[in-house]
Amino acid sequence: MKQVVIETPVLNSPFREPTRHFRFTDEGITNEIGDGRRISSYFVPIARHADTETLFDQPYEDNKTLRVTGPFTVESLSPHRVLETDDEKQDRDETTDFAEMILENLRKAGVQNTKKGERLKFDTLDPFAGSWLHATGTYTEKVPSSARGEKPETQLRRVAVSIGPEQGTVGPQQVKEAAKEAVQGIGYDLLIVCGFAFDPHVSEEVKRYGKLNVLPARMNPDLVMGDELLKKTGAGNLFMVFGEPDVEIKKDKEGKLTVEIKGVDVYDPTTGQIRSSSTDDIACRFIDTDYNGESFFVRHAYFTGADEPYKKLKRALRAEIDETAWSSLYSTESSPFDRPTTGKIAVKVINHYGDEVLKVFDV
Repeated sequence: MKQVVIETPVLNSPFREPTRHFRFTDEGITNEIGDGRRISSYFVPIARHADTETLFDQPYEDNKTLRVTGPFTVESLSPHRVLETDDEKQDRDETTDFAEMILENLRKAGVQNTKKGERLKFDTLDPFAGSWLHATGTYTEKVPSSARGEKPETQLRRVAVSIGPEQGTVGPQQVKEAAKEAVQGIGYDLLIVCGFAFDPHVSEEVKRYGKLNVLPARMNPDLVMGDELLKKTGAGNLFMVFGEPDVEIKKDKEGKLTVEIKGVDVYDPTTGQIRSSSTDDIACRFIDTDYNGESFFVRHAYFTGADEPYKKLKRALRAEIDETAWSSLYSTESSPFDRPTTGKIAVKVINHYGDEVLKVFDV
């Protein structure tokens, strides 16, 4: 058998259906590239004298079975990029880096919270060669009028932007250093810290800088997947602000703890004000009743939200659901649990857009 050396073995993206393959002969693989995907018989030989052969790459559809998830799910702890082929690298503009791509989309999309009409739109946003700040600009903020019937006034505000790592978590250290840089000189009114994921301690760090409002904005993972996915996602939820949960921890006579969720403190980027929102904006919440500071383990799970999710779930599954069991999950107050051995609990809240926030409590 002749030995074949293939310098570039990756022909296709792992997230798209294969469009090319290396042809095989009776002697083995060749350098010749064919169109389409390779049929399975090259690796799973069909028995010559068998009456039937099961081909696993050609499944049949069973309409009697109800699908409750997509065909495939991809779980990841951090955003990832698709490895490019040599042809794709030649077509891509080499001068475009990660920060430029984020700023370009930030100019177009602005910063959105969970309300449709509350979006921060930039008047200007230019790159800035700072140590922790990557862009500066201006935006127009509405100032509510005290007189009834008068239109709210507007005021021009200065904004700074700090971009988190392409693959990693934004920690309190980045927030601290970016805020220190933002308050120097004439300073800024708002600091936006963009990241794909945030350390739980960031929520405490953002409260320490007085008149400087620090706003963590969660970036949509589709930003690192390329233009094709961004066209489907649109500009509506690329940069989202999700408020901090309003949580009350109670202690009963036996010394056990319960966690009650009262709502979410929502930041309005158009006015700079923070208001309380009901639990209707919360899709679900998870509790780690013995948080170790490193890994979040779901020990309690509860569902809230408006529009009768019980009936929607029943209709989607086309099955009867134990209403008593569901009522124990559809609650704003948790079941009692023992005091944690670590001295900490963590509450993770997820809204209907899939954005999440994690808050840690010492008990």
